[in-house]
Amino acid sequence: MKVVVFTLGCKVNQCESDALIRGLRDRGYEVADELIPADLYIVNTCAVTNEAERKSRQMVARIRKLNQKARIIFTGCAAERTPDLFLQRQNVQLVTGTAAKAKILDLLEQCGKFVQEDKSQYEELLPVKTLKSRTYIKIQDGCDNFCSYCIIPYLRGRSRSRDYEKIAREIRETEPVEAVLNGINLSAYRYNGKNLTDLLYYLKDVPCRIRLGSLEVNIIDDAFLLACQSLNDFAPHFHLSLQSGSDAVLKKMNRHYTAEEYLEKVKLIRSYFPDAAITTDIIAGFPTETEENFEETLAFVRRVRFSAIHCFPFSARSGTVAGRMKDLPMSVKKERVERLLAEGKAGHEAFIAENLNTVQEFIPETETDGFWAGYTGNYIRVYVENCKAGGRYRIRLTGRFRDGALAEIIN
Repeated sequence: MKVVVFTLGCKVNQCESDALIRGLRDRGYEVADELIPADLYIVNTCAVTNEAERKSRQMVARIRKLNQKARIIFTGCAAERTPDLFLQRQNVQLVTGTAAKAKILDLLEQCGKFVQEDKSQYEELLPVKTLKSRTYIKIQDGCDNFCSYCIIPYLRGRSRSRDYEKIAREIRETEPVEAVLNGINLSAYRYNGKNLTDLLYYLKDVPCRIRLGSLEVNIIDDAFLLACQSLNDFAPHFHLSLQSGSDAVLKKMNRHYTAEEYLEKVKLIRSYFPDAAITTDIIAGFPTETEENFEETLAFVRRVRFSAIHCFPFSARSGTVAGRMKDLPMSVKKERVERLLAEGKAGHEAFIAENLNTVQEFIPETETDGFWAGYTGNYIRVYVENCKAGGRYRIRLTGRFRDGALAEIIN
């Protein structure tokens, strides 16, 4: 049987899908991760915005164009949120919630059901040995923060974490060139009294580059940054969720910091890692965001000098506090997104310019038109000729190129 596992949404979803693909292959299935004709489709859905949910539901029509008789299984956050909307669609065999993904392999023959599992314990996934240079490793699930705009804590459940010994074992067994530690709220990692700082010390001798997924600003302190420095090979890339540069908006979002506190954390990072990439997420057009609030955010973005910004318009999610607030016109939200993205592009260009002629370590990932593309430790996309996947190279960044920089290998 040919199976397609298609993933929408975050890197945690990708971790879970990778483990599912491994399990299917172990059972003898032919598996692909792109939309091609197949007998069974497993769609890992997203619900972070209304648009993400809409795309998740549209997958039925896209799949039926490839095979009208194909069976479909939906899992993930959108499936957890509105299981009946998926079950009533033609060809849908099974719907599982966010805490039953690891059991999909045992549920393939069930039909017409919504399957959910207990969210109080961490759900262990199969370790994935991949041919890719970069491996995403899920170490935490759920969130206790309940930001006023976010539906995810209601769908993923409370925070729970993976055994640190199993994390280290997976890294050593799968032998990635780079391991990216991911979680729904990575900063909340805690297992048997050990937090993320302790985990990094535990992983300090693993034989690969360690990169961290999205972090909350409250985890940044001297102890945490010293733990990052202790790693045998650490990627100095800190994705710190900001969401707004206005204190008034941050308070309404139920984010527990001020803009100045955030800036002090960025300064602390740069005192330990002067060449670090600082990237972020920003929501444009939160319901209470005035033009003055937005200008505060723009000014703050310029002060921080982010190397990249992920910006999206506010999307009201029913069931959240912000979902009950009066929404701003979409035209206002889109205009603010465009202005923020322009600032983000300027910051990205400046960061690349600052790194030209520097020596970096590069891990090639994909080849296109004679160039191998990959990322430096501080998350600059670089293009290099005459190298091979799975290796590591010392390079010098020589000039601006495409969405990143051109580089040459240093012998």
